[in-house]
Amino acid sequence: MKAVSTIGLALVVIGGLNWGLVGAFDFNLVTAIFGDGSIMSRTVFVLVGLSAVWVATDALKHRPAAQQ
Repeated sequence: MKAVSTIGLALVVIGGLNWGLVGAFDFNLVTAIFGDGSIMSRTVFVLVGLSAVWVATDALKHRPAAQQ
């Protein structure tokens, strides 16, 4: 599962960088590479979204117990 977490984290970082480009320069790298609305760009967006869910649940699962 470590490989899945590493891949998930990498995809979340890629997605974050892409959103940074969209916000700063109105440039979407994914659609520039794969085309607007193409099946490949949609696949990348879905994979990034699923990776965000995976990384969030993985982080919650491995967080330290609250101090009492």
